[in-house]
Amino acid sequence: MMADEFPEPEVEVESIAPEDLKSRIDADDEVTLLDSRMTSDYEEWKIDGETVDSINIPYFEFLDDDIDDDVLDRIPDDREVTVLCAKGGASEYVAGALKQRGYEVNHLEEGMNGWARIYEREEVTEYDGPGSVYQYQRPSSGCLGYLLIDGDEAAIVDPLRAFIDRYIADAEKLGAELTYAFDTHIHADHISGLRELAAEGVEGVIPKNAVPRGVTYADEMTTAADGDEFDVGDATVETIYTPGHTSGMTSYLLGGSLLTTGDGLFIESVARPDLEEGDEGAPEAAEQLYDTLQNRVLTLPEETLIGGAHFSDAAVPADDDTYTAPISDLKARMDALSYDTDEFVETVLADMPPRPANYEDIIATNLGQQDADDEEAFTLELGPNNCAASTDAMTSD
Repeated sequence: MMADEFPEPEVEVESIAPEDLKSRIDADDEVTLLDSRMTSDYEEWKIDGETVDSINIPYFEFLDDDIDDDVLDRIPDDREVTVLCAKGGASEYVAGALKQRGYEVNHLEEGMNGWARIYEREEVTEYDGPGSVYQYQRPSSGCLGYLLIDGDEAAIVDPLRAFIDRYIADAEKLGAELTYAFDTHIHADHISGLRELAAEGVEGVIPKNAVPRGVTYADEMTTAADGDEFDVGDATVETIYTPGHTSGMTSYLLGGSLLTTGDGLFIESVARPDLEEGDEGAPEAAEQLYDTLQNRVLTLPEETLIGGAHFSDAAVPADDDTYTAPISDLKARMDALSYDTDEFVETVLADMPPRPANYEDIIATNLGQQDADDEEAFTLELGPNNCAASTDAMTSD
C-alpha cells in the first residue's frame, strides 16, 4: 500500500490546521507529534520546537489489525497526540487506528505539505528608513523575504514562487502596487518567483554578476550592478555586491537601514561557500566571503540591520519577532566576524551540513535551464534550507 492510497478510517478523526498547530507551538504549549513518515524523511526534515515531543513511527507499523504492543507502548495515552505524514492520507488512517484503541488523537491537515504552506509576515519595527519593511517567514524551510512599502509603491526581495499571489495581495492591502522584485542570488533551496512576478507586470531585478552562471532569461530582467539604486517611493534600494556564498551574491540596502544579505550573513551564522563550485572551490569562496564581510558589510554603520534570506532553529528572533539584528550586535556575539582570514576559512569549512535537498535541480530551475510546473516546484523545495555554514549558531547569548 502506498502512503497516499489509504482508505477512510472507520472512525471520525478530527484534524488540526497547520496554522493552528504553529500557533500552539509559538505559545509554548506542550505538543506531542507522531510522525508517520519513513525514518529517512523524518531525520532529514521534521517539526521541532522547545515544547514539541516528536515521535517517529512509520505508517506501515499500523497496517495490520493487530498493532505490535511495542509500537503502541511508544505512544503516550495520557495526552493528545497529533499524527502527521507527508500529505495527510496516512496520518488520518493511523490516527483512526489509534482512536479505535482509545488514544486521544487528531491529524495534521495536508501533513508536511500543509506545514510548508505556512507563510507569516512580521513588521521590522527597528527599520529606520522611509516607509515600512516587513519580513516574510516560512517556518518549514527557514526562508525569509522582505517587503518594502513606501507610499503607493512596493518591492519584494527574494520572492518564493509558491507565494507570488500573496505578495501582490499584501502590497494592495497596504495601499501600494508591487513595482520591483529582487533576487539576491541564484537560490539553491527554493524556487524563485521572480519570473512569475515579472509576468504579472512587476519589474524583475537579478544581480548582474549572477548572469554568467548560465541565466537564460537575463534579457527579460533588469540587471543590478554594484552601486545601482532603485526608487520605491521615497525609499532607495541600493545594490551592494557581496560575493562568497556564490559568485553573484548581491545584497540590497533598503532605505539606508536594513541590508538584505541573501545567504551572505545570517543573524546566527555565515554562509556556506560550496554550493556553486563544490568542495574544490569552497576554500577560495570562503576567502571571498571573508573579504566581503570585512570590507563590504561590517563597514556599514553599526546600527544597520542585517536580514538574511534564511533562519535556522538556532536563530533567536528580535523583540519584533523578526530575524534581524544590527551589525553592532552581530559583531559582539559572532566571534567568526573578528577572526583573521585563515581562522575564518577553517571555521567555515569545518562542519558544513548536508547540501539542501534537490539543490542541483533547484539551481537549474532558477537559472531557467529546466522547467518545473507549480506542483513540481513546490515538491522540489520541500525540506530544510541548509544554506548556512553550520547547523549550530555561531553567536553567543
